[in-house]
Amino acid sequence: MIPARLTYNIYKPCACKNKKALQVITMDKKEEILKLLEGDARLTAAEIAKAVGLSEEEVDKAIAELEKSGVIRKYKTVINWEKLGREKVAALIDVKITPEREHGYDAIAERIMRFPEVKNLYLVSGMYDLSVLVEGNTMKEVATFVAEKLAPLPQVTSTTTHFILKKYKEDGDMLYDGEELRRLAVSP
Repeated sequence: MIPARLTYNIYKPCACKNKKALQVITMDKKEEILKLLEGDARLTAAEIAKAVGLSEEEVDKAIAELEKSGVIRKYKTVINWEKLGREKVAALIDVKITPEREHGYDAIAERIMRFPEVKNLYLVSGMYDLSVLVEGNTMKEVATFVAEKLAPLPQVTSTTTHFILKKYKEDGDMLYDGEELRRLAVSP
């Protein structure tokens, strides 16, 4: 269920009094609802209902079911911290590991994802096994995380760190408009 303190900033259920028998909502309709919420979690039940052709009560019921089943994990906001002058340092770290017998990659992934510096963690194909997105306040903080927490893990055989120089798009949202991206021409 949505915590009451967050309802001002996220999906708002309807305040409908007519809770008549609701129809069974198809998975296609639920997916439409999810796509709308993924684009803007602040949509109201009325706005969603109008877009997908359901009643507000049906939208509320569908969202409650999706929250309860864990399909909707949480509601969040994409923030361009750079515009506030609070730049964070982010790095993508490629990690080679030796999988554990009977646990494969899951045991080490579970350990790595518990570090607060880790924002995203993926099992990937190719030269490396895991891809880790890490954030810190400084480059030194990220480097210290790699050197003192990640690399020393017994299953980790190597790491390659790629510092992110600029984010253009995050979670499907463009962080800059065209005017902000214009650069001075390089002169010979």
